[in-house]
Amino acid sequence: MKLWGGRFESPPSEIFERFSGSLSFDRRLLEADIEGTRAWARVLERAGILTAAERQQADEALAALLAECADPAFFAGATDEDVHTLVIRKLGERAPAVAARIHTGRSRNEQVSLDTRLWLRAQIDLVRARILDLAAALLELAQAWPEAIIPGYTHLRRAQPVLWPHYLLAYFEMLARDWERLGEARARTNLLPLGAGALAGSGFAFDREALARELGFDGITRNSMDTAADRDFVLDFLYAAAVTMLHLSRLAEDWILYSSEEFGWLELGDEVTSGSSLMPQKKNPDALELIRGKCGRVFGCFCALFTTLKGLPLTYNRDMQEDKPPLFEAAEELAASLEMAAAVVRSARLKPERAEKAVEESWMIATDLAEGLARAGVPFHQAHQLVGRLVLESLKQGRRPADWKPEELAVVAREFTPELARLLDPREGMKNRNLPGGTAPDAVRRALGDAASRLEAMRAATGRR
Repeated sequence: MKLWGGRFESPPSEIFERFSGSLSFDRRLLEADIEGTRAWARVLERAGILTAAERQQADEALAALLAECADPAFFAGATDEDVHTLVIRKLGERAPAVAARIHTGRSRNEQVSLDTRLWLRAQIDLVRARILDLAAALLELAQAWPEAIIPGYTHLRRAQPVLWPHYLLAYFEMLARDWERLGEARARTNLLPLGAGALAGSGFAFDREALARELGFDGITRNSMDTAADRDFVLDFLYAAAVTMLHLSRLAEDWILYSSEEFGWLELGDEVTSGSSLMPQKKNPDALELIRGKCGRVFGCFCALFTTLKGLPLTYNRDMQEDKPPLFEAAEELAASLEMAAAVVRSARLKPERAEKAVEESWMIATDLAEGLARAGVPFHQAHQLVGRLVLESLKQGRRPADWKPEELAVVAREFTPELARLLDPREGMKNRNLPGGTAPDAVRRALGDAASRLEAMRAATGRR
């Protein structure tokens, strides 16, 4: 069955049929297409195209299709051009007179846009819920070791000590932005395109705003030509998905390193790791490596569609059919990666003694000491030089900060007064970083409480959708 053909003298070739068909991937839109077609039947009833009995017949037939579509046999032997043709064909098997008129006043262009928006809206809700689940897991892990100190790094070199919860809150902030970014993508997705027609608007009068409310949309699209050409909302989602995957990839990279023997202060659960077929001792961070690897696939999905759309003239072009494979792939990989990341986080165990030892055996308190000198009146450039000289002397002697006695510091430089020796303890210097966003214990406690409140607010906002 074709939704077109009267203008043609001969059918399309078998090669073209195979090349242009999209049922193999747009079948995911089946439920959305049925929902949209049921709504369109109501529009046609109000327009006098269908009788009340015909509309009811269409509704019952489409409801039956919806109930049957979970069975894989539903698609058995289907050779339809796309999911939209499939639905109308199967509707025609139950209600042929209705099926012949169901497409009145509706273009496949706007139908595709509607289906994609309905499907994507649900996917965004799923992904946002999984982001919040991962964020909750991070807060739980932070509360498990609220006072633990770990090394903070720049250039992958030990830099300054931070509290374990402070480190995890960094990823909480990334996820909060991801949640917001996806919400913005949802808002641009959640507009009703029906009424745009093929590109010039529908020739049948109906209340677009009322239909938008009926289908749960926030509003309607504003220009029929833009509606036919628009895939910005898909790009918005793909960009948000790519940034979220980037954040997951950075977390994965961190934890692959921190759980390795060279770092050794994080342990991943057996349930999210694997062994080697040859080396009995191995415990490999495969879950995290796969998240890191899938990041590239989602980046590719965004780049693929971005490139596809870049040179298209207004309005609809068949190129736009190629929006769905990258959209479906990115949505699937993002949802799976978020679920996997939450499982990894809930399996992880900090080794606080090893983390603190890594802090204590290095000179990560050097900045605290330099700032202590500056607060005592020493120009910071001079303080920086003095502490650098102390670090160099310590490295030559193989001494850690804790190995220095107050009176010995004064021998290195008279500016090192006895009261500055307390800053050799990383926990002391950390107390000075009490500004909002800092790693001082009080600041981190406040930040954890704020994060918990924001998480509940985000959950409530998501639940209202």
